Amino acid sequence: MDLNAYSAANGEEWDRLARLGAQRQFSGSEADELIDRYQSGASQLSAIRTSAGQSVQGDRLSLWLSRARLRFTGAPANVLRQVPRFFVAQLPAALYRVRVLCLVIAGATALIAFLYGWWATANPAVLASLGSEADLQAYTKQFVSYYSTFSESSFTSVVWTNNALLAAQCIAFGITGLYPAYLLFTNAQNLGYVAAILNHFGQLDQFFLYIAPHGQLELYSIFVAGAAGMRIFWSWISPGARTRAGALAEEGRALFTIVVGLILALLVSGFIEGFVTRQSWPWPVKIGIGSVALAGFLAYQWVLGGRAARAGETGDLDEFEAGATQLVAG
Repeated sequence: MDLNAYSAANGEEWDRLARLGAQRQFSGSEADELIDRYQSGASQLSAIRTSAGQSVQGDRLSLWLSRARLRFTGAPANVLRQVPRFFVAQLPAALYRVRVLCLVIAGATALIAFLYGWWATANPAVLASLGSEADLQAYTKQFVSYYSTFSESSFTSVVWTNNALLAAQCIAFGITGLYPAYLLFTNAQNLGYVAAILNHFGQLDQFFLYIAPHGQLELYSIFVAGAAGMRIFWSWISPGARTRAGALAEEGRALFTIVVGLILALLVSGFIEGFVTRQSWPWPVKIGIGSVALAGFLAYQWVLGGRAARAGETGDLDEFEAGATQLVAG
């Protein structure tokens, strides 16, 4: 290929592409022309690179094509501008969608924990299967000392990362339907067994006192993660008018944003567990701090989330970012 001759033959067409790519507004005919010029320019650029490799003419044409493409595809939204919308609309809307299931899971957890705790208390053989008398007594002592074993910051970071990882896995593996149910069931089972062990040594009050400050927000965060995971699972079991792939993609995008909210919520509960629970303050003060943290999360989920949902938010990405959706019959 004679690159100079080829450039001269198509120069007017490329110049027109460059002028159209620099425009901000288009008439209908200009928009059609832009797409036509773009398609022909892309073919010509391919021919140049195949025959001549990298060249000044090819690089210039590539730049003009990139500018033209932005005119009919648009540019991504500024990330910094998206942050307020994410926290004020998308995240609370996603949390609002799982609000009822969160309460169902909370009730089921309380029931399962009570049944296992009552079973272990009423049957010495069950309690004995958890460990010897000496082991159980040692565990009772460790239950209290556990909160002051490490420094405040180290303890906070450890419990935060562990809980945040569990919450993320619960949502990410929610498609299986089994992992969230297993995690929630074993969590409730362990709560019942721990309560039974401490009750065996007459320290059931210690169980509730040491769990209450941080446990209110921490447990509810796990309930939210479980609810989001189960909602994702149900989206491909019962997709409605959508295809299963479309329903799974939509619910997955919308509900996985909950991970961000839970990471922050679990950071707060980890801070309470690391810095508040170990203090010698009156228990009403420490439990009150945990109650305020939970109340703030519930207000964010139910009040702000309800407002966002009524405004049409679902927690999913914008139409441009998510891609085109398939039309279905109503």
